[in-house]
Amino acid sequence: MQVLAQVSQQMNYWVHDLSPFLLQFPESWPWPLGGNGIRWYGLSYISGFVIGYLIILSYFKKGKSPYSPAKVSDLATYIIIGVMAGGRLGYMVFYDLAELLSRPISVFEIWRGGMASHGGIIGVAVATVLFAKHNKQSILRTGDIIVSAAAPGLLLGRIANFLNGELWGHPTPVSWAIIFPKADSLPRHPSQLYEAFGEGLLLFIYMQLRFWAKLGKAPAPGQLIGEFLTGYSIVRIFCEIYREPDAALILGITRGQFFSIGTFLAGICFIWLARQKHRSRSEKPVE
Repeated sequence: MQVLAQVSQQMNYWVHDLSPFLLQFPESWPWPLGGNGIRWYGLSYISGFVIGYLIILSYFKKGKSPYSPAKVSDLATYIIIGVMAGGRLGYMVFYDLAELLSRPISVFEIWRGGMASHGGIIGVAVATVLFAKHNKQSILRTGDIIVSAAAPGLLLGRIANFLNGELWGHPTPVSWAIIFPKADSLPRHPSQLYEAFGEGLLLFIYMQLRFWAKLGKAPAPGQLIGEFLTGYSIVRIFCEIYREPDAALILGITRGQFFSIGTFLAGICFIWLARQKHRSRSEKPVE
């Protein structure tokens, strides 16, 4: 640490000084406006939902989705509730269980921050099942449609983490390191940007290529769900190597890595089941 401190003084690293607000109201304004404003984090969620909505809307126009524009609007409502409820409850259960048990009301204190991507995935899974059943559509096919448009939200969320100067990486002497004053004066990996690139950009490109069958054979229903879960898990496990743990370790690994092992295994199951189902259908004799 002492060596890194000396290196940071010699190399003149960029010091993170970005504001978490696009627009902040003066402290003198009455509550709840005073000191608050339009945050990048909130905008990232809104933008992610809008982009996902537009992508799924385009599927119907090109015959790749059974959901009309009106149904896509309903789907967006389900997904928004699933992401927000699952993300918040997941954070409290996975990262702040003691607070949840001592003060259950804290789960509603969203202004304090705290959203878990793995919880959001669970919330979206529940929303997908409910929406597909309500509309008498295939759960697997609906899930494939949703995951193919999910990565932009992850991309924007991680960029918002960077703008907030939170979830920073391990100390490092690499030339592109950044000093996050909320942490200390040491140069650190901008792990938020690593995750934005992997979880967001790369995963989005891959999922779109697979959805439109531009990469390999056309996927069987449910296979894209599995590929999204495994792809996300691999990137998350890798990026966590450079990220400073924000909670106690589990079995010697970060909680992000631990929960990603579960999503990875779930993804493998989806891929296997999708292929087995497709194979059994293609081998069914014609009567």
